[in-house]
Amino acid sequence: MNDLNELAAAYGVETFYTDWRRRPADVTPDTIRAVLTALGADVSSPAAVRAELERLAHERETRLLPPTLVGYAGQDVSAAAGAELWAAIEGGGEVALTPAGRSADGSRAAYRLPPDLPLGAHTLHARLGDRTASAPLLVAPPRAPDPGARAWGFMAQLYSVRSSGSWGFGDLADLRELASWSGRDLGAGFVLVNPLHAGESAPPIRPSPYLPMSRRFTSPLYLRPEDVPEYASADPGVRRRVDELAGPVRERNRTTDDLDRDAVWAAKGTALELLHGLPRAPGREAVYAAYREREGDALTAYATWCALAEPHGADWRSWPAGLRDPASVQVAAERGRLARRVDFHSWLQWLLDEQLAGVQAAARDAGMPIGVIHDLAVGVDPGGADAWAYQDLFAQGITVGAPADEFNQRGQGWGQPPWHPQRLAASGYAPYRDMLRHVLRHAGGLRLDHAMQVFRLWWVPEGASAAEGTYVSYPHDEMLGVLLHEAHRAGAVVVGEDLGTVEPYMREVFAERGVFGTSMAWFERDSGGAPLPPPKWRELCLATVGTHDMPPIEGYLHGDHITLRERLGLLTRPAEEEFAELEPWLREWRDLLASLGLDTKDLTAALHAFLARTPSRLVGVSLADAVGERRTQNQPGTTDEYPNWRVPLADAAGRAVLLDDLPSHRRLLAAVEPVRRRSPG
Repeated sequence: MNDLNELAAAYGVETFYTDWRRRPADVTPDTIRAVLTALGADVSSPAAVRAELERLAHERETRLLPPTLVGYAGQDVSAAAGAELWAAIEGGGEVALTPAGRSADGSRAAYRLPPDLPLGAHTLHARLGDRTASAPLLVAPPRAPDPGARAWGFMAQLYSVRSSGSWGFGDLADLRELASWSGRDLGAGFVLVNPLHAGESAPPIRPSPYLPMSRRFTSPLYLRPEDVPEYASADPGVRRRVDELAGPVRERNRTTDDLDRDAVWAAKGTALELLHGLPRAPGREAVYAAYREREGDALTAYATWCALAEPHGADWRSWPAGLRDPASVQVAAERGRLARRVDFHSWLQWLLDEQLAGVQAAARDAGMPIGVIHDLAVGVDPGGADAWAYQDLFAQGITVGAPADEFNQRGQGWGQPPWHPQRLAASGYAPYRDMLRHVLRHAGGLRLDHAMQVFRLWWVPEGASAAEGTYVSYPHDEMLGVLLHEAHRAGAVVVGEDLGTVEPYMREVFAERGVFGTSMAWFERDSGGAPLPPPKWRELCLATVGTHDMPPIEGYLHGDHITLRERLGLLTRPAEEEFAELEPWLREWRDLLASLGLDTKDLTAALHAFLARTPSRLVGVSLADAVGERRTQNQPGTTDEYPNWRVPLADAAGRAVLLDDLPSHRRLLAAVEPVRRRSPG
């Protein structure tokens, strides 16, 4: 057992952890073995475990350089002791690295990166005797970009925010208008939206924005067909047909029926196919060609997956054997046969790139110092485009999730395969960098969902319950360095969603690197368990009342989350006990708000006035909170038992609220007035 634990430590697999109640919890040997097996270690016998330990030790002693190095100018990187190291600079030139100390066993040494080493992707070379090695070297900025003065903004699940012009689904035209209006008329500094990652290429389209087919590309559901330039130049008959397709889904905008992505895509997809078939002006054709060249093989692979998924389904693992390997001759043949569909899906991504650029430009034109903060999901669907294209970089037989916490007492399994830490590093983090670069291309900020993903993830073996997992560590210096590098290129603020079970050192590292945390009113407590008063909140954070995984303020005040979880069988104790805890907790909040001189008759406005009194540099106001919505967008631990991610924006009386209604919505204006008064502009 000692050898197994030693091997687990070598692979970054934890054998015990601290749960949400701050109690120690052991990981079962079965879980440890399953996770090590997924990482590629042979643990079939004690002798195999010892052999694996010996192999790792030999590799560590003989390797000149790690597979990839990510560092900061003026800091140290590790290499074989006694080696000669030099960096080939991106763009030309070389610089030598000097030794700065040895490891305890003398086999490794620290080498100092010159303080004036430019940011960017270089190559590190090593020579020791007759042996040589090379590895990518990414030099990252020491901190994420600073957003400047304090700012506030709306947080919105974009699909739920419809206008009179929507196709039954909030889209990029709606986001452009929301950013323009809130920036121009209300002085908002940003708007934060759910992940806009790509889903299935054909119905059925699952609703969760946090279980995408690809994080590298964007969902065409968010396109507004009328904003495609070819629509404006089309003949009247084509435009009339597009308008006819919009009619039935547009009629649903004033209802509160569950959002129907399949119906939306049936209409939008048909309209976009009509526009795809139209001739493009020579200038636009050249721009499209340049886009395809810039996106390269990644775009080709994604569009090929989309074209194959239409006849074969959205899970590549069930495709004919010859199509499961992206590099196979069968895939190449199908790519040629389906060339028009491959081009259609490539063209959609180009349109999305154009419309996303327009949204961020409109936000900045409206005076927003940040603009759109995009959200990055933790992972992808195991049958999707990313998992198909990068099969070797994902750990098989594992799903990512979270251990039990106060609001999800049975733990969570998210159905996503995790990055394989060692293989991702060996790739030079290329897919990770490309994904970040795509999300940040037209962004003023990035929200990192479950920000602990750069430190560790909760791995659950397939077939086990969410509680039967363990944490697996990632090289956070490297993961965070890549993130900071891409954020620096984009000039984008980084916000980490660091709620739940978070070790203190993680927040310390984020703060040191200029990454904002997330502080949520319902979770912020002092050492005695009382609501944390405003002066004690973090400055470097996004302050909010709640999240999309909880009911809006109106629903929380009524205990809707308790009633719902009881009905769905998600509680681990009687609902009466949950209500018995909620009532004094809300009373404490009312007392605290009253002690600050805030009017508790309108708790939504009072809570946002409370946030305005914290030192937090960013304050987020949920659109659902602001209009009085009671329903939560997502109930963790469920799939079809609750209409997750299908709830359109509505008020406390259950009436649909459109984007057109917001400028005169009294409740919303009252909710944001306190944060407006305490923000520049």
